[in-house]
Amino acid sequence: MKRIPLLKHGLVGILLLMLVALPGAAQPRAALMGDSITELWLKLHPDFFSANNLLGCGISGQVSGQMLDRFQKDVIDQHPAIAVINAGTNDIAENKGAYDEDVTFSNIIAMVEMARRNGIQPVMTSVLPAAAFRWRPSVTDAPDKIASLNARLLAWALENDIPYVNYYAAMVTLGRAMDAAYSKDGVHPTAEGYDVMEPILLRTLKTL
Repeated sequence: MKRIPLLKHGLVGILLLMLVALPGAAQPRAALMGDSITELWLKLHPDFFSANNLLGCGISGQVSGQMLDRFQKDVIDQHPAIAVINAGTNDIAENKGAYDEDVTFSNIIAMVEMARRNGIQPVMTSVLPAAAFRWRPSVTDAPDKIASLNARLLAWALENDIPYVNYYAAMVTLGRAMDAAYSKDGVHPTAEGYDVMEPILLRTLKTL
């Protein structure tokens, strides 16, 4: 345990020492692994995270493989009761090269299995709808790829008794884009978009 000089830090030092020494004092109920969609969620609605004891683990631009690489440190080592995994958007947007659904699917399942091995309840989520990615106009079939990956994730979740949070169904238009009421760029939710997502997530978390 790191020593904290109490004379220098006074009451703050004592409180910090108590937090370090008290087992489970800072453990989040759920850790939310994701990309910029999760990162922006925490920035726009910090009270939602604090009120529900949620840990935001979103890093902008990341693909599922990068999330898998840091899953141990950012999720497992924080000892949450639940791990909520939202990945796939940047894979489909080809942020790190050509998209391969099998690779993305395998990365997400690897995170699910890692959580289970460590006694953490995994929660899978849908990829949010998007008609296109402004930073990657060469990707012209995003709706097809999102629908295909989501169908595969849902089927696996049902087969393996893993909770699945379906943001997609609540935010998609008939044209398979994200509803303009919930996003300015068609990919990232606005505060109004997160207002839609929050009760959907909480309904699942309250059952666990």
